[in-house]
Amino acid sequence: MDVFEALYTTRAMRRVKPDPIPAEVQERILDAAVRAPSAGNTQGWRFLLVDDPEVKSQLGPLYRDALGRLFEGHYKPMRERAEATGDTGTLNVLRSAQHLADNFESYPLLMFAFTRNDPGGGSIYPSVWSAQLAARAFGVGSALTSVLGLFHGAETMRILGVPEGKGWQVACMVTFGYPTGRWGVAPRRPAHEVAYRNRWGEPVGFEIPEPLWTP
Repeated sequence: MDVFEALYTTRAMRRVKPDPIPAEVQERILDAAVRAPSAGNTQGWRFLLVDDPEVKSQLGPLYRDALGRLFEGHYKPMRERAEATGDTGTLNVLRSAQHLADNFESYPLLMFAFTRNDPGGGSIYPSVWSAQLAARAFGVGSALTSVLGLFHGAETMRILGVPEGKGWQVACMVTFGYPTGRWGVAPRRPAHEVAYRNRWGEPVGFEIPEPLWTP
């Protein structure tokens, strides 16, 4: 797969089939993750794959509670504005997030990423993104979420058997599965509307009204 196709079409894919992810694909996902840049080459990361229905059944209620808290907290003003104005784009995103929560146990593969001594995520998130790009190359969709770590980090680590007192923290979780829909370039604000040059607010010097890569 062309690198730009992977970059432009790897977006959150939360509606997936329950079909298992083959072991050889999982191997490529993890091997790509550990090839990512790491600050000082310390590689202060750990990855934990979950496909056991029993483990997922323990995590699912926690995830739904965490998302509910997010929807009634930080996301509440955005949700209420979208409902009042009929902002279908925002409402679709929220429905997609809710779909993940409602169907948590049916995702065939979850990957938890753990980190220590990486408070800004400068090492762990590039590695997770590499995993998602590798999955895309095999037609596997993914979606990154951090709400379990935010609201139920200690319980999540207990369920997953993470050693206590070693400094490990849940950075995020990624769902993997074969999408039920089609791949495509996600709509985004053009780069020139969110980028500057030399000083904040100064024009970047070019305009990109349409994606520079198309299928």
